[in-house]
Amino acid sequence: MTATRTEKLAIYAAGLVQGITLVTFPAASTIFTSATSYGLSASQYGAMFVPQVIAAIAASLAGAALASRFGRKPVYLAGLAANVASMALLVISRLVMTDQAAAYPILLAATACLGLGFGLTVPTVNTYTAAFHPGAIDRSILVLNALLGLGTALAPVFVAIFVGLGAWVGLPILAAVLLLGLLAVSLRLPLRADEPAAAGTAAASTTAPGAAAAGAAGRGTTPGTGGHHGVPGPFLAFAAFAVLYGFCETMNGNWSQIDLTSLHVSAASASITLTVFWVMVTAGRVLFALVQRWVPSRLAYHVLPLVLAGAFVLIAALPAASPGLGVLAFGLAGLGCSALLPLTISFGQEKLTAVSASVASWVIACYQFGYGLAAFGVGPLRGAGVSLPAIYTASAVVAVALGLLSLAVAHRRPSPASLHPRPASHLAAR
Repeated sequence: MTATRTEKLAIYAAGLVQGITLVTFPAASTIFTSATSYGLSASQYGAMFVPQVIAAIAASLAGAALASRFGRKPVYLAGLAANVASMALLVISRLVMTDQAAAYPILLAATACLGLGFGLTVPTVNTYTAAFHPGAIDRSILVLNALLGLGTALAPVFVAIFVGLGAWVGLPILAAVLLLGLLAVSLRLPLRADEPAAAGTAAASTTAPGAAAAGAAGRGTTPGTGGHHGVPGPFLAFAAFAVLYGFCETMNGNWSQIDLTSLHVSAASASITLTVFWVMVTAGRVLFALVQRWVPSRLAYHVLPLVLAGAFVLIAALPAASPGLGVLAFGLAGLGCSALLPLTISFGQEKLTAVSASVASWVIACYQFGYGLAAFGVGPLRGAGVSLPAIYTASAVVAVALGLLSLAVAHRRPSPASLHPRPASHLAAR
């Protein structure tokens, strides 16, 4: 099909704004835990993300079936609306933030809406991007993921700016305004996506019992659509890798600012450090996609977990009041995380060919579970007196385990044809 320039720009813009929205809550972590703001404990802060994880997994697995029944555009619009609701609830919670009994349920509802929006929007925009650029699918997916990653990097910057202006709530307001603008534009667009005939069978199978539907890409990876009965045994290594990776990424994305402020680093510097982490995640994904002809993706897949392990050791050893070292350590962690999740999906799609249409959704569901482990699990540990440096030291061991698992995932496999996997509806076009 031929898409208009406006349609293409709208989908790219959706990726950028989704990235901003997705990191709004972690970027405001020090506000949620500040005694002068919401005053949440570490356990309450961690538990705040549980509804997001549950909703994201549910929406990801249901997305393809919903698109098949109602159409892709309604699913996309519903995802944008859920994101708007999330930002609106966050703004409302600001009005009662000193009353935890009133504010906390609103925050839980807000993160649930965010998970729903993420799970519905991301797979849809990936499918639209591939359909709108049939002659350059891999390049267009790379651009979309770069924009989504740019959004994740911008959120902490905006928080720092608005905090400096004395109005941190400006970030969710800005995100809501951008989302409403996208909704207004998208409602007027046809947003039709023709898919290869081979995808029709896969998409239809998502209505069968036990089928896995579209997978949402976490922090900028590409989902798939489709389904298959049962999870094959060889997938277990991929599942374990995704869970552990989700844990490692979230230790950086959700807890970095709290760790740094506990080391007497200013909130503004901590926000910039989180930005650097997401910049390096995005830059690494783009870099390894561009140089895979000279640096095989399989080699990067084995080496990056060790880079991540080293970064965790540095983070655990950070001295007090050393913002520069914090930027270096978390930036290195971002590089270590960068290509691991998209490559896991790509290896899975090429190794588990019989169920390739479902691999992305399964991997992302496991990733979300790992995200939940770190987002929620660290809180009780902190409440029990375990320090964040000790938890980061343990995270280094988890990263080493990732390195060992990478040998099982990529065992006797050539490097994937593309670092960023295509939506499953376009796998046949590869």
